[in-house]
Amino acid sequence: MRHTINLFLMLVIFWLLNSGHNSALMLSLGAASIALVLYIAHRMDVVDHESQPVHLSLKLPGYFVWLLKNLVHANIAVVKHIWLGNGSISPTLTTVKASQKTNVGKVIYANSITITPGTVTVDLVDDRIIVHALLRKNIQALKTGEMDRRVSRLEN
Repeated sequence: MRHTINLFLMLVIFWLLNSGHNSALMLSLGAASIALVLYIAHRMDVVDHESQPVHLSLKLPGYFVWLLKNLVHANIAVVKHIWLGNGSISPTLTTVKASQKTNVGKVIYANSITITPGTVTVDLVDDRIIVHALLRKNIQALKTGEMDRRVSRLEN
């Protein structure tokens, strides 16, 4: 029920911000469309903690700041190794353990790996992520578990 209320509030805010009209007709059409969306979502049984990850909202900005800092450092390292040539890279394919409890947490972790320059998530199976890295030290950085711990804190 809590997730349905969150969805309702987000739809109302979205409607009010985008419509710009406050006439009775527009408000009633908005209420009718929101009611229809809520009914369809409820019938499809798609309103749950994963479709409405509101619990992540307060922790996301801090994680994004940390991730942005790592993205900048990784970009600099990739550019440096591009300038140094093929001899400076050490492509590696390995498996990294994901300690997240939810699918949302695992996907955030896998996507964080992928958007970091020099690393790509190849596959995500259960609690294992197959990662390809341009540099062996990128894999070592992942195996220290800093990103994994931060994503786990984010989902709690």
